[in-house]
Amino acid sequence: MHIEPFHIDIPESQLADLRERLQRTRLPQPLAELGWSEGIDMGVLRELIAHWSTTFDWRAREAQLNSLPQFMAEVGGQRVHFVHQKGIGPKPMPLILSHGWPGSFIEMQRIIPLLTDPGSHGGDPADAFHVVVQSLPGYTFSAPFNQPGHGPYEIAGLWAELMTGLGYERFATQGGDIGAGVSTWLGLRFPERVSGIHLNFIPGSYSPNLDENAPPKTADEQAFLQRAADFFASEGAYAQIQRSKPQSLAVGLNDSPAGLLAWMGEKILSWCDTHDGQPAIDRDWLLTNVTLYWLTHCIGSSFRQYVEGSKRPLRLTGKERVKPPLGVALFPKELPMPPRSWVERGYDVERWTEMEHGGHFAAIEQPEALARDIRAFFREKR
Repeated sequence: MHIEPFHIDIPESQLADLRERLQRTRLPQPLAELGWSEGIDMGVLRELIAHWSTTFDWRAREAQLNSLPQFMAEVGGQRVHFVHQKGIGPKPMPLILSHGWPGSFIEMQRIIPLLTDPGSHGGDPADAFHVVVQSLPGYTFSAPFNQPGHGPYEIAGLWAELMTGLGYERFATQGGDIGAGVSTWLGLRFPERVSGIHLNFIPGSYSPNLDENAPPKTADEQAFLQRAADFFASEGAYAQIQRSKPQSLAVGLNDSPAGLLAWMGEKILSWCDTHDGQPAIDRDWLLTNVTLYWLTHCIGSSFRQYVEGSKRPLRLTGKERVKPPLGVALFPKELPMPPRSWVERGYDVERWTEMEHGGHFAAIEQPEALARDIRAFFREKR
């Protein structure tokens, strides 16, 4: 496997073009007092656009990202971007961290040092990990698949091949959002290689075996299924269009940075927890993430996993189960999450932790809490 170092270096002409487009933004005139009820709040969007076009310092954020050890590899015919940070401890454990949409590899920026060097962050060096954070195919610097038919199932195969190329025959895996699906498929496809799975989100397409021999659904499980249905009825339009008609949407978002910010920003800000009424995710992290999507023209290819995931959902049949042990960190402001009994129908749940704070982007919102739970879960699996 050919692996080479990678360094982010965006041409100044692309940054100038972005600023010029932002300065020519035409926003619609909303009805009075809509707020967030029908999409992103226009007052918030105006403030973000003003900061993005004038005072946001991409070069400072680029330098921070370049402090991470980044690489490119040819894996299964795909060009894959990843971070590979070696652990500091007596016997670090290999660990894959997988992100989702509308995130990117920078979701893991704050948690990487907590996992690779716990001794310098109030933890035990014996809990150290060798951390690998890949960019999903079609996200930021990883090349998109050039043909349909490649979803989380196939990405799990790429990740297993990459870990072999890095010299890791056995490894742990962790993820949220789409990354939770990829992590689960790793456990289903390569159970002999996966020492454990840690998730902060249960894949939305997950459904255990519910044939006539399965126990009837409990009241808690019925209530969860109703909450999930209610959520997708009121908040799920984004997923429906991204899985059904993504190309039409991608044309507009790939051409308008303001449109891209509105589409991604609404989800990022509404899915995270709040502190004193303010989002837990700061505007510079948000704008860095959206800028990466803009500069790499990846919004359309990022939608691809919604299409492919819907074609091959994570539905267990017969006696099929996810064999590696599972740890779950349950954050209170996460999207609708199932009760433990529902997860135990398909996974071997060993740890179930209910967190005090945090939302959908746990690694950036609550990195210390998430890192502690990851370390605790894998402590006896080394």
